[in-house]
Amino acid sequence: MTSLSILDLVRVTEATDARGALNNARDLAAHAETWGYRRFWVAEHHNMPGIASAATAVVIGHILEGTRKIRVGAGGVMLPNHAPLIIAEQFGTLARLFPDRVDLGLGRAPGTDPTTVRALRRPFSAVDSFPSDILELQGYFAPAAANALQAVPAAGTNVPLWILGSSTYGARLAADYGLPYAFASHFAPAELGLALDLYRRGFKPSAQLARPHVAVGVNIIAADSEAEARRLATTTQMAFTNLLRGTRQLGQPPIDDIDQYWSPAEKAQVGLMLACSIIGAPATLREGIKALIAETAADELIIVSDIYDHEARLRSFELIAEVAGPSAHGAGG
Repeated sequence: MTSLSILDLVRVTEATDARGALNNARDLAAHAETWGYRRFWVAEHHNMPGIASAATAVVIGHILEGTRKIRVGAGGVMLPNHAPLIIAEQFGTLARLFPDRVDLGLGRAPGTDPTTVRALRRPFSAVDSFPSDILELQGYFAPAAANALQAVPAAGTNVPLWILGSSTYGARLAADYGLPYAFASHFAPAELGLALDLYRRGFKPSAQLARPHVAVGVNIIAADSEAEARRLATTTQMAFTNLLRGTRQLGQPPIDDIDQYWSPAEKAQVGLMLACSIIGAPATLREGIKALIAETAADELIIVSDIYDHEARLRSFELIAEVAGPSAHGAGG
């Protein structure tokens, strides 16, 4: 059965400051584990006032502290921004504090703009060492070897690694390293089918994973009525429009007529970026989720439900679980 997981943006809105966003993320995770979601991820973004998860490991610790059993992790850490030793120390510490609950998804993109990359003190060429950095990171999580350098207290924690991607590059690398693969089709779905095919055909079993494991990112906005779901979805549509415009804003409340906000060209471009979206009431969700799983054979759906109001967002994830979660299938995820 395809399991359900969450990627939360830790969205700072016009009504909620960063502290509120962090507490809302923790509250959502606490609800999510009661609804049967498998894991809860947050992602590294820098210089974005509307997203409060830049210090990703710290945010993960905050969420772990407020939950009991759901897996919590990075979806992901942008490894070129960091020395692998530092990431191993951070996530090894989390794994010691919360055993067998921590995931570490790794991305190759910097996740920010060139000015911020320079401020992070990492060269642009760091992306070229992504494959070797992953191997270095794996080494730090393995049992301690007789050498001078250890990532304390990471040695022996074997924190599971994931490769994240929106192109065939990450698919090939995940296959070659025998790691689980999460495709970011919630914002870049164009190469979804090709990437999954390359990953599955090229997969080499590893100590971490015996067979391919695919997670597919998908935007799902759920509400009790079709009209309300479409209205709630305008928050996401405005956020993507703002990205195209090069503006970085706080999350905006939904509006009644999105066509008054974007131009025809912006509508077309955002439509391509959000093509992997399911918006509607339970009957629409059921058909949309069924079709996506049939198309991708995903082992897991990583769901983004970027809704302005926290209570409406909780309701969205509750409806999704009712339609497609473990209780809907009569078994655990």
